[in-house]
Order: sequence, then structure tokens, then C-alpha cells
Amino acid sequence: MDVHRLDLLRELAERGSVTAVAEATGRTPSAVSQQLKVLEREAGMPLTERVGRGIVLTSAGHALARSATEVAIALERATALWDEFRNHPSGEVTLLTFPTVGATLLPSVLADLRAVSGLVVRATDLDPELAEFPELTNEFDIVLAHTMPGELPWGGRGLRALPLLTEPLDIGMRADHRLAGRAHVTPADLVDETWLGVPSGYPFERILHAIEQAGDARSDVSQRFSDMRIVEAFIRAGHGIALVPRFTSGAVPEGLVLKPLRGVPSVRQIFALVRPDVSERLAVRTVLEVLVDRAASSAIATTSPPATGPCTAATSGFVLSRSVRWPSWMRSARRRTVAPGAASSACAASSDIATTSPPAQNARPFASNSTAPMSSRSAI
Repeated sequence: MDVHRLDLLRELAERGSVTAVAEATGRTPSAVSQQLKVLEREAGMPLTERVGRGIVLTSAGHALARSATEVAIALERATALWDEFRNHPSGEVTLLTFPTVGATLLPSVLADLRAVSGLVVRATDLDPELAEFPELTNEFDIVLAHTMPGELPWGGRGLRALPLLTEPLDIGMRADHRLAGRAHVTPADLVDETWLGVPSGYPFERILHAIEQAGDARSDVSQRFSDMRIVEAFIRAGHGIALVPRFTSGAVPEGLVLKPLRGVPSVRQIFALVRPDVSERLAVRTVLEVLVDRAASSAIATTSPPATGPCTAATSGFVLSRSVRWPSWMRSARRRTVAPGAASSACAASSDIATTSPPAQNARPFASNSTAPMSSRSAI
């Protein structure tokens, strides 16, 4: 069987229509249909059947599509092994980020990767609804996604998810707000407050629902924005309070303070999502490695870590273990040598993160060598 035709069948299983496969692969729908018919003749049995105006896979088609995924993984693994043999991760890696991480974490990641000759990263930003993140892995090699603890909308999709960061979400308010002098706030404190929310379907909305339940009162959401710069401008103007990421939104503007929320879980988890075949590419694993290292260093304050024991960054709100437990599909990437200064955090960690102390009243520590100015704010 032809590998390229098997790949078309795999794309059909993932995208659901010949038209979508044609758009993704740069072919016409008739060309895709012809290639699928040839594959059926090679297989000796029907792989698709018509339903309405479209086609769906038969049971044999689904079985062969699963095998096609295994073939794609094996081919990418073989290419990655050859790249490792040459010690040269090369090629183009496409990456999709949501705005806050794109503004604060990604510039330093790309700066580190400049030292890797032949590796090109093409990045763009989008802030989709939670359920849309998995679909975007069909368009991009790496998708940076965020979700609430216990909610993994990409579960069961066959994707590989690498934990990057667990980030507290604080309550942003004016410096002269009635609660600004508190060390922390609770849902009961927030009853009758006017909120600046996020668009429906965005992950932060789930925390607002939890606040409503814990406070036994419905929240008054006056405006909804996805851009954190707009949110903070409205907070400073006295239009309400809002959930604000502690680390990845940049420096806290003058006139605004952040208060930790107690009583309901108020964190988000940031992941890198990749398709299993794509994750075998050495170039992709190289980018993922630097992402993990930079995400870990982003939560470490600029103070020196203790000489022994876990790296404790008290002012950052995180405790990071020195022991990095890499997923099995990432371990080989750790064998390569990164150029000096690239991904060299002494306390790098992937998922060994736990929240500890609250932030100072008007501080958001974000240790990064990013070339982006930390005063600039970003979307959620």
C-alpha cells in the first residue's frame, strides 16, 4: 500500500470530510477521492461508505486508519533517529500560542532556538474556546493550550500533552478598592462585585462559576474581553474586578493590585499539544524541550535557589523539583546538547509544580530573558 494514500485515509479519519482533507493537503476533493479509491483497490475491501452527501469510514477503514497512524509514527521516528545520528534537528516547526504565553514565554524560547542551525519555528497566536484546541493540532505541529485542573478536553483524542506550567489566577482590582488591603480574598468577599469576564466558553469562565457557587450569589458580569490589556484598563478605570494570570500577563500596571483567591481552586494548567506522529520529529522535540525549560524558569524568582533540596522560589509562588520526569516520547530529546544559554535553567521541571505562597501586593515575578518588554500586556 502506498504510504501517501494511507496518510490521506488517516487525515479523513481525523478531519471527517474529503473537503477538509483536500484543504489540509493542498489537493482538490476529486483528487483525494481518487486516491482513496485506489487505496480501496489495494486493500481489497470498502474503506468508506456514503452517508448523505458525504462519506464515512467503514470498520475496515477505521482499522486501516489506525494502522496508518502507526506507520506515520514509525516513519517520523526513523527520521528523528537519523537526525539524532547526525545530531542535527532541522526543518520547520509550526507553533500556535495563545496571547499571554506568546507575549511572555515565546520570545525567549525562539531566542534560545536561534542557535540551532537549520531549525525554523513559525509561530502565530489565537485564543480559541477550550474545545477548539485539539482540532488545531491538525494545522500546527505544536499547540499551546490552557485549561482548568481536572478538565482535559483533548483526552481520548490520541494527542500527546506535555505539561508546561500551573499558573495561579488572582483577583485584579484597583489599588484603592475596599479589598486592596487584604492578604487574600474569598468568594464571600466578592459578592455584589461587578466583574469583567471572558467570552463564553473560555477556561476562566469555569472559575467564575465556582465563585458563584461558593458565594451562593450570581456574579454581575458587565463586560467580556479576551485581551488582558483591555481588562486591566477597565479595572483601573473602576469598571470592575477580574481574574488575572499571575505570571504570564506581564508586569502589574500602576494603580492595580492582585489578590490571591482562597476557597475555590483558582489556577490554570498550560500544556503543549502534539499529534503522536509529529511528536517523533527531533525538530519538534527540540522545541518542546526548550518550552519546558523556559516554562519552568518563568516561575522562578531571580533570587538564587538553595544549595540543596528542591528549588524553592518563595516569591514566585511555586516549588520546583530538580528531578525532571520526562515522558518516554521526550527522553531522547534530552540527550542532545543545547547551545550555551539555551534552556539551561538549573531548576527546570515539567509537571513537578505546586502552588505555595501568595504574591506580594503589587508584584508578578516572571524570570525570563525575553526580549519582549514586561510592561506590555497581552490577551488571555
